[in-house]
Amino acid sequence: MIKIYHNPRCAKSRAGLKYLIDNSIEHEIVEYLKANLTANDIESLILKTGMKPVDLVRNQEDYYKKNLKGKNFSNKEWYEIIANNPKLLHRPIVVVENQAVLAQPPENINKII
Repeated sequence: MIKIYHNPRCAKSRAGLKYLIDNSIEHEIVEYLKANLTANDIESLILKTGMKPVDLVRNQEDYYKKNLKGKNFSNKEWYEIIANNPKLLHRPIVVVENQAVLAQPPENINKII
């Protein structure tokens, strides 16, 4: 089953979901802002992308600008930071089994399906 980690208030996330729907791709929606993901959940999700946690952090968020900008954190610390502040996670992230992509642009989904 394909999962999309989605924020319905985000235009890029809505575009990723629309791509799945328009291409008749069965999926499960995970509204990650409501899902209470743990640091281990975040770690598992990010490891599936093959990206570094810092590369999936939204640096335009106020919390980032006020508390994190210019500081260095380990991967483990980033997992905790993101779990405690899920708005920092770029979206949408689409997961198929043990692979995931940041679906920006939505066509990135094709890399794993």
